[in-house]
Amino acid sequence: MNTNKDLFEHAPVPKAVATMAIPTIITMLVVVIYNMADTFFIGQTNDAMQVAAVSLATPVFMIFMALGNLFGIGGTSAISRALGEKKMERAKHISAFCAYAALGVGLLIMALFLLFMNSILALIGASENTIDYARIYLQIVSLGGPFIVFSNTFGNILRAEGAAKESMIGNMIGTITNIILDPILILGLNWGVAGAAIATVIGNMAACVFYLLYFLQKKSVLSIHPRDFRMGEQIAANVLLIGVPASLNNILMSCANIVLNNALAGYGDTPVAAMGVALKVNMFVVLLQIGLCAGIQPLIGYNYGSGNHKRLKKVFVFTGMAAVVMGSVLTAIMVIAREPIIHAFIDDIAVVELGIKMVIALQLAGPVIGILFLCINTLQGMGKALPSLVLTICRQGLIFVPLILILNALFGLEGVIYAQCTADFISIILALTICLFVMRKLK
Repeated sequence: MNTNKDLFEHAPVPKAVATMAIPTIITMLVVVIYNMADTFFIGQTNDAMQVAAVSLATPVFMIFMALGNLFGIGGTSAISRALGEKKMERAKHISAFCAYAALGVGLLIMALFLLFMNSILALIGASENTIDYARIYLQIVSLGGPFIVFSNTFGNILRAEGAAKESMIGNMIGTITNIILDPILILGLNWGVAGAAIATVIGNMAACVFYLLYFLQKKSVLSIHPRDFRMGEQIAANVLLIGVPASLNNILMSCANIVLNNALAGYGDTPVAAMGVALKVNMFVVLLQIGLCAGIQPLIGYNYGSGNHKRLKKVFVFTGMAAVVMGSVLTAIMVIAREPIIHAFIDDIAVVELGIKMVIALQLAGPVIGILFLCINTLQGMGKALPSLVLTICRQGLIFVPLILILNALFGLEGVIYAQCTADFISIILALTICLFVMRKLK
């Protein structure tokens, strides 16, 4: 069974961070590839409208990811604190609650998306050139919604007991399945966006099968057995207190992307396609740093639960230094290789030229953006719901969305392109201020 007490309590901080974070970083690298695969293979059709349609549909797909974070990150925080307090039965009850809540909510959102599909397509800004492609993609992804929510939930939950390697394997199984199916379905069978959506759903189903087998083989101290399901004893409340802010990050990102796409659509379908490709490239820098910082959340939660605040602070400082080094290296790679990377996705000249400019704008905050994610994950690991909520709604909500509208009005397309990096710098300053204030109160 995965208790990993020595890792959480006694291992040198660099070793503990590496043990927990490296599998999560690899998982995020797999997620980057996973997210790039659809856009890459759709781009090989040389149809900019299909690329634009997938870009428009991505924010809606991210809502399923957000629900996975709701129960995954919220559950991870609650479970790791329970394990730190040596409350093993409570940890089982939390993991079982997350399993069935994820499935139930996934089914509910699937039904709502299919029922209100026309309204959703209008909301995301689909044009007459992209609406049919976007509809096909979203209908198929919606049908796979419960699998997407469950796989993302347990990709996080396993890390709560230190099973970062198993979490990574599950994610890799899903991603590799998707990547293998993409060229077959999109190009080989000429199914286009439908093939991309089917590959995505099947990949998540494969990950779900792995996680189920993990529990059935009784390798875990956690449980998904119906008899362990509990909502009382503050179980649901503790999961939601951290899960809601965590999921809001994805939901607000979806809303912000919808606002962004609508602003870009005012300048034609080409900027929408270009930003879609640029954001996929930017994910390489952002998600790997998220992987580093999410990986140490169980360490933060365990040591906070056990009262070892000195070790908690050491984990925070070491991870912060690692995040800046990683961010600087990744940003340099993206800036140097920006043109061939964009060309790898699509050969449309107008999309490539604008995409290169957008990549540079998005990378400006790349070296230090990891600090923001470190602060958010630290606060989530400590169970600090309100501060983590504030940081979450600021970056993609209270700061980014108004900036899109203001900069669009003042500077046109140029303003829209530079809205994200401006929001990132403001959010980083705010995150450090809040997190250091909370840290000073620890004994």
